[in-house]
Amino acid sequence: MTVDAVPPRIVGVTTFDAPDGTRLACHHVGAQGEPLVVLPGGPMHAAAYLGDLGGLSAYHPLALPDPRGTGDSAVPADPATYRCDRQVGDVEALRIHLGLERMNLAAHSAGATLALLYAARHPERVGRLVLIAPSPRPVGLEITDADRREVAELRRDEPWFPEAFAAFERIWAGGATPEDWAAIAPFTYGRDAAARARRAREVNRHHPQAAAGYYADGAFAPEAVRSALGRLRVPVLLIAGEFDVGLPPARAGGYAELFPQAEFAVQRGGGHFPWLDDPAWLSQRIAAFLR
Repeated sequence: MTVDAVPPRIVGVTTFDAPDGTRLACHHVGAQGEPLVVLPGGPMHAAAYLGDLGGLSAYHPLALPDPRGTGDSAVPADPATYRCDRQVGDVEALRIHLGLERMNLAAHSAGATLALLYAARHPERVGRLVLIAPSPRPVGLEITDADRREVAELRRDEPWFPEAFAAFERIWAGGATPEDWAAIAPFTYGRDAAARARRAREVNRHHPQAAAGYYADGAFAPEAVRSALGRLRVPVLLIAGEFDVGLPPARAGGYAELFPQAEFAVQRGGGHFPWLDDPAWLSQRIAAFLR
C-alpha cells in the first residue's frame, strides 16, 4: 500500500480556551489543510512523544493538542477537571478553534478513552476515527493475565526476556514491586525494546496528578460507552501491535467489532508505540484510511 506524500511543513503552536477558561495549546505539523486531530495517551502525556506519528505529517496535516496541565497547556484551577469525561469539552473547544464542522480524530492508548467519550457525546462532529493501541478500559474489555502471557511468550528469544518475564510473573502473582513494573517496560515496545524502554524512563512528560485523576470514579460507564459506539455511524480504524501486552491482537479484534464500520489492522512486530516500530507502515496505513 502506498500513498503519494507531500512535503511536510511545521506550522507552529496555537492556543485556545477550554470551557472553564483554561488556556490550552495545540501543535500543528505538516502541510496546510484540514488536520487529523491526535489525542495523546499516557494518560496525560504531552503530545511531544507522538512525534508526527512516523511521518504521517508528510501525507496529512496533524493537530496535536497538549492535554490540560501538560506541555504548553496551562494547569487548570480545579484538579477535578483532569477526569477524562470532563475533558470532552476541551476536545469540542479545539474543534471550534480549528473551524471544523466535523473532524477526523485519532487517539493513542489512554487518549482513546477521551476520543470515545467525545464520539459518544458528539457523534455528528466526528468524520473518521483512528484508534492506535487503544485502552480497553472505556468499553470494559477484559484483558486477562493469560492473554498477556501468550503475547509475552512471543518475545522469549530476546536477550532481555528472562529478567522482564520473571518480573511479569511476580506481578501476576500479586507480589510486585516498583522495580518489577519498571522491568517489564521492554514488553511495551516491538523493535529495539530494551533500549527504548531505557530512554522512556529518562523522560517523564506526564503530569502525575493529572494522570491519577484521569480515570477517577464516575468518569464513564463501560456499558453506556459500548451502547453509544454501537450507534456510531462513522468509519473506524483500530490498530494493534502484534507484541502489545496492553491490547493483545486476539482481544483487539473484538474491540473493533463494537463499531458498525470498523477496519482492524495488526502491525507485525509492533508493540504499543507502532510509529516507532514500523513508521512507514503506520503512516501509510492511516493516510490511506483518511483518503
